[in-house]
Amino acid sequence: MPDLIINGYDVTLLVRDGETMLSAIVRSGHTYRYGCRRGGCGVCKIHLVLGEIEYERPIDPGVLTDDERVLGICLSCRAVPVTNVVIELQEGDRLRTALSSYAAAAGNSRVPGHTSPDSEKVVERKAT
Repeated sequence: MPDLIINGYDVTLLVRDGETMLSAIVRSGHTYRYGCRRGGCGVCKIHLVLGEIEYERPIDPGVLTDDERVLGICLSCRAVPVTNVVIELQEGDRLRTALSSYAAAAGNSRVPGHTSPDSEKVVERKAT
């Protein structure tokens, strides 16, 4: 299972097979600004700094421009990591912790002192 690292925060998550980045973040007890969760609005755009993702379900072709794709912008509601990934939230977005103690106890996020359970097609790639 790939790791998801969120730059600017001390957060590393395990992403389950076939799970979107947004679903992994929410499952871990974190949240940030997102909208439709279906790839149609673009509110959940994030910057893919490193790693590879795929879209297993369609996204609205008008939501991401070619320039955004080249820059590593992707939709977290549809993007499924193929490899370990490093992301950054868009300017103005911030990661909020909703259920951090519950998530850590459940093993959904990698928190010091807690262990995570052991719980992929390439479409886009971003490397430094």
